[in-house]
Amino acid sequence: MAVYTEVTDEALRAFLADYPLGALRAFRGIAEGVENSNYALKTASGDFILTLYEKRVDPRELPWFLALMEHLAARGIDCPLPVKATDGVALRQLAGRPAAICTFLAGVWPRRVRPEHCAPLGAALARLHLAGSDFEEVRPNGLGPQAWAPLLDRCRAGGDAVQPGLVAELDSALSGILATWPAAGALPVGQIHADLFPDNVFFLEAEGGPRVSGLIDFYFACTDLLAYDLAVCLNAWCFEPDGSYNVTKAHALLAAYQRLRPMAAAERAALPVLCRGAALRFLLTRLYDWMTTPPGAMVTRKDPLEYLRKLRFFAGAEGPASLGV
Repeated sequence: MAVYTEVTDEALRAFLADYPLGALRAFRGIAEGVENSNYALKTASGDFILTLYEKRVDPRELPWFLALMEHLAARGIDCPLPVKATDGVALRQLAGRPAAICTFLAGVWPRRVRPEHCAPLGAALARLHLAGSDFEEVRPNGLGPQAWAPLLDRCRAGGDAVQPGLVAELDSALSGILATWPAAGALPVGQIHADLFPDNVFFLEAEGGPRVSGLIDFYFACTDLLAYDLAVCLNAWCFEPDGSYNVTKAHALLAAYQRLRPMAAAERAALPVLCRGAALRFLLTRLYDWMTTPPGAMVTRKDPLEYLRKLRFFAGAEGPASLGV
């Protein structure tokens, strides 16, 4: 989450006049993340999240994202539910941007991932994949393997200023990943989140340990390899602050996932290259954001080199067993 577009009190009040939410009580910008402008919104009806869509989000695809969230929420997934205005439409315009209001989810995201977070995460991801199995509309992954070479090209001019030799290393890594990426039809495909980082998962403490109370930020969701979603999570949840890979966390995540949706043997075999691909994807988008985020934006940039270290780890992994499968 982030704030790129400022919203005045007057514009917001006029916007809210089309919603049955009551009087505006408070709103504030949320600075975390790099993609859209987000505000915490309080009205007489309760708490909500207001999102203005920026940057990579194609406005033509927003109805797909909102429909997916409605579909998942109807099947018991704790995710934001788009709020419709009095005319029955959820997607509108505010401050020159496409905008939507969604329900607020209780809970906090883990600033420090503990092993006991990983099993609930794995189970929640499996439930998401199962709940999305009858959502028939397709959205290709705009940041899948076909996008990585063009994105790397956009980073060539400034990449080596971030770290000497970085561009050549990424060229080599990309070639190796694409050469061994699963062929079309080789692995199960469905609706995936594709960005399930710790700050997109809310937990509440419960008897027996933390439980997942919300999955948020579906604006990279797409139709792609289900196991790729697991690879994203292994990258995002299973490394320690010192850069070491925590096999205990990975095993907890994967075991809980497979209790609800067992992985095929081909998915397990492909997990190392999927993890390398996920590491490269986030390295490239972080590198691009690092180089292009405008001065003064209320946004927290993320270190691309964190994912260079992860990419190197997965390149050296000996096989699925070394990843906790």
